Amino acid sequence: MKKFGGYLVVAFLASLISLGTFAILQRKSSGQLGIPQQSLPVHLASMSGAPNGLPDFTTAANMSIHAVVHIKTEYARKNNYYDYFFNFHDFFGDNGNREAEPLQGAGSGVIISPDGYIVTNNHVVQDATSIEVVLNDKRSYIGTVVGTDPSTDLAVLRIDEKGLPFLSYGNSDDLLIGEWVLAVGNPFNLTSTVTAGIVSAKARNINILGTESNIPNNSAIESFIQTDAAVNRGNSGGALVNTRGELVGINAAIASGNGFYAGYSFAIPVNIVKKVVADLLDYGEVQRAFLGVNIQEIDSKFAEQKGLKELKGVYVADVIEEGAAQKAGIEKGDIITSIEGNQVNSTSELLENVSRYRPGDKINVTVSRAGSDKNFNVMLRNKEGNTQVVKKEDNDIVNLLGAEFAQASPELLNRLGVKNGVQVSGLSNGILRDAGIREGYVITEIDKKPVRTVDDIQNALANKRGGVLIEGIYPNRTRAYYGFGL
Repeated sequence: MKKFGGYLVVAFLASLISLGTFAILQRKSSGQLGIPQQSLPVHLASMSGAPNGLPDFTTAANMSIHAVVHIKTEYARKNNYYDYFFNFHDFFGDNGNREAEPLQGAGSGVIISPDGYIVTNNHVVQDATSIEVVLNDKRSYIGTVVGTDPSTDLAVLRIDEKGLPFLSYGNSDDLLIGEWVLAVGNPFNLTSTVTAGIVSAKARNINILGTESNIPNNSAIESFIQTDAAVNRGNSGGALVNTRGELVGINAAIASGNGFYAGYSFAIPVNIVKKVVADLLDYGEVQRAFLGVNIQEIDSKFAEQKGLKELKGVYVADVIEEGAAQKAGIEKGDIITSIEGNQVNSTSELLENVSRYRPGDKINVTVSRAGSDKNFNVMLRNKEGNTQVVKKEDNDIVNLLGAEFAQASPELLNRLGVKNGVQVSGLSNGILRDAGIREGYVITEIDKKPVRTVDDIQNALANKRGGVLIEGIYPNRTRAYYGFGL
């Protein structure tokens, strides 16, 4: 379990019978005041219908509840499920009678188009054997998964219906700290529940996604909107809306000492949601762009070590060879201060800004180098180092293998004395880890055929059935052979 400030971080998937919290993770430990001279675009709740000048949320609430759905799921029972996740039966004194019925879970979703497309959390529907979608007017439909993205904990569903009420996208960049927001969902199966709170913080990284075994290393994107709107199990996938009734986030997690609401709720910004949804609808897979840098956040201790005069931006600890940043001219030791004019002061802010673009898109990156600002026009690349569209079938193979790959550099190949190879740059649960392969391994051949690019791996395994022989070498020059079946 991972601990976040002494609190449990909970992805809140509700259950009537057996499925409690989807995951309980604990994170390992990390001017003058005055009246501004320039007015800011503050969004106030309506006062028109409320007594004594109190905020009136009725318009936003009524716009939202009809577009938020109740998602009911069933799962095949697994023997080790209750050890890994929270034991909801025992928590409520169920004496452990779990023999016959399948696991049942529940969450929320948001209708985003009149023709039945719904966005929710990936953890609400992941591994579900059946999905039922219930509208606010109690109509019920079978839900079909269009696509999922574990790296952002988002999923898109579809129901067969037209003329549905839906929520329009807002702009999460425009949210201000202290601004009123509403959370709409189905906590504890209490349908169409609306709660109010304020934006407490933005660009929060609570390390809840990066620890999931089904997410490849370094690909989780966390830049949550933190609010104090009350949310609990069953709110997962529900709407966070502003006072105009616009969708500004998808509720995803809470931080709590006991698994229940304690004042700290987290939502995925809608500007991330829009990009992920568009990719899943257009390509079936998220087209994830990479800047090609390893970064270090700047605090006072780090600034003193590096002789930095300001505590702003993020420090480029290294650039990926032949990556987007290196090709554009960004160097190790640069300080990235903004992307497309948006200020960047943390890892989450950098990841959120880059995640809005696709491989092949060009973005303006401002860095500070030796005290001077420099602007670079960077063409983003995918994890394979090119700008090609990633196909769903290609990703299916990569997900099955449970690995990330990178083109082995000419220097590495020369040092190892091999002519070609693709390096395993990251591992999660999958075939390669089960076979014993470790990170850093350079794959040189599959079934006696040379491997020169990541595409060669995909092509060799795409339609493969039966035994597979992989040959390669580790950076310490140890040659190794691995076999497995597909």
